[in-house]
Amino acid sequence: MKHRIVVLGAGYAGSYVAGTLARRLSQADTEITVVNAEPDFVQRLRLHQLAAGREIDAPALADVFAGTGVRLRLARVTAVDPERQVVAVADADGGGELGYDTLVYALGSHGADHGVPGAAEHGFDVASRPSALRLRERLDGLGRQAESGRVLVVGDGLTGIETATEIAETRPGLSVALIARGKLGASLSVEARRHLRQACDRLGIMVLEHTEVEAVEAVRVLCADGTVLASDATVWTAGFAVSRIAAAGGLEVTENGRIVVDRTMRSLSHPNVYAVGDSAYAVGDNGRPLPMSCASAGYTGMQATAAIVGRLTGREIPKTKLEYLGNHISLGRRDGILQMVDAEGQAKQTYVGGRKAARIKAAILQMSLWTTSHPTFGLPRRKHRLTAAPHVSADMAPRAAA
Repeated sequence: MKHRIVVLGAGYAGSYVAGTLARRLSQADTEITVVNAEPDFVQRLRLHQLAAGREIDAPALADVFAGTGVRLRLARVTAVDPERQVVAVADADGGGELGYDTLVYALGSHGADHGVPGAAEHGFDVASRPSALRLRERLDGLGRQAESGRVLVVGDGLTGIETATEIAETRPGLSVALIARGKLGASLSVEARRHLRQACDRLGIMVLEHTEVEAVEAVRVLCADGTVLASDATVWTAGFAVSRIAAAGGLEVTENGRIVVDRTMRSLSHPNVYAVGDSAYAVGDNGRPLPMSCASAGYTGMQATAAIVGRLTGREIPKTKLEYLGNHISLGRRDGILQMVDAEGQAKQTYVGGRKAARIKAAILQMSLWTTSHPTFGLPRRKHRLTAAPHVSADMAPRAAA
């Protein structure tokens, strides 16, 4: 009987893991299935551009995995049962269950409303393709109005900054404001913050610092200090959260639902489950948890793949790098910030800004899309056979319930 590998999610991490495993493991021994709700690959790093009005590529996953031997199941994951080693899914035909021997959990993250009243009901976001298209439709409607529409972006993290600057540049007829809970660009170096402020001024973005949103309504936002801000479209970018599916299934997770893994991305509670990308709570080489990011998806995906191949084929498991080097921030199409960080995750004093940073970010996006669209390119053609009986070592056996 073939060893069944099921990969949940076909984002940056999931697509990489599935394609790499397909190239490195013999199809005579393994059966790889990818479960994803969307039929196309979503460039999450560019969803703010899609929302603002730009067209972005979305390769069909059927084409991405064509010729790799990977099976694609278009369905939504509803539950994981690691004790029975099954995954419950829902699709147009009603769904069912998929059994697995090795599970790769790569369901990623979604926007977090943090319990703020009205944020989910009245806010827009760019955390998924459908929500980005919903915002785009709203912006199109505002653009047809006689008066300038008012767009309010809540959250000054990387997503909020990129969304506000992209909308302001692409749709100059709209009035754009950015709400920062603290100082704008607080995680950046002094000079990079100055560059960011200049970009906002150039694009006509009103920045409201040290402002906390208490509630979101249909046409306004209420702030903790009593300020009321009119808004025709409130874009909520104040953080991300992961699905509660892993926690509900009994996997060991952090308080916010991320799966706790060891250095090889293996679940501490269930050794035949691996977590990658935003879903994994992985500690980097600097002793700090890796942040939710595309870069972290790449590193965790590489480590999980190496571990799975090593354990299933009886080979030594190499350690890949688990590091976070910096942030690449788009400020519209022709401006950006490349901010490197030190070993402690603090911003270095030097940074790259302007067109050069924008070109670097564009190259990263293009490379990410190409490598995801060609998941087996450049990998060894030799496919390893599995050992006679891949087993779980005693020290990695599931923990008994307390």
